[in-house]
Amino acid sequence: MLNIDPADNTERDNYKLLVGSIIPRPIAFVTTLSLGGVLNGAPFSYFNIVSSNPPMISLSIQHAAGKPKDTARNIMERQEFVVHIVDRDNVEQVNMTAAPLAPDQSEVSLAGLTPEPSSVISVPGVKEAKVRMECVLERAVEFPGFELLIGRIVRFHIAEDIYEQGRIDPLKLGAVSRLAGNHYAGIGEIFEIERPV
Repeated sequence: MLNIDPADNTERDNYKLLVGSIIPRPIAFVTTLSLGGVLNGAPFSYFNIVSSNPPMISLSIQHAAGKPKDTARNIMERQEFVVHIVDRDNVEQVNMTAAPLAPDQSEVSLAGLTPEPSSVISVPGVKEAKVRMECVLERAVEFPGFELLIGRIVRFHIAEDIYEQGRIDPLKLGAVSRLAGNHYAGIGEIFEIERPV
């Protein structure tokens, strides 16, 4: 087995080891609103659950060219954002939003996504997602090179046709995950193992 000291690697080498081994990663499509009213949208795979009581999620957003990305800046300024689960039906459009646009341009418009007003916060979501979560910023931790953002979910929006008996049907949701490079994965084989009591 290889024994690699990350201190001996470049940032890019460590990135390749992380994104190649920590798979599959769920993808958050995040909408934010700039102070000038521009609706920003971007995908992030450094994303996960933090807590269910209260319901909270985490986003880690790396800097671009040494500065915070529009998404992180908008979240810290407005203190709110919307997280959407990326699925087979919207992954192509979401992929388009990864284009490097100027802060005064909307990735949501570029990708042809449809803004949808939120119920509790001022930031719109998009209609094309089967699951979206309105979030308020609970905590922002700034590191050299990235921000770790914790959002508290204040409203869930779930498509009725994927919601059955209090649960989301994973096959109907059709969530996709990020692998390395240009690779994605869908929901593959599902198997069950009972947990010890």
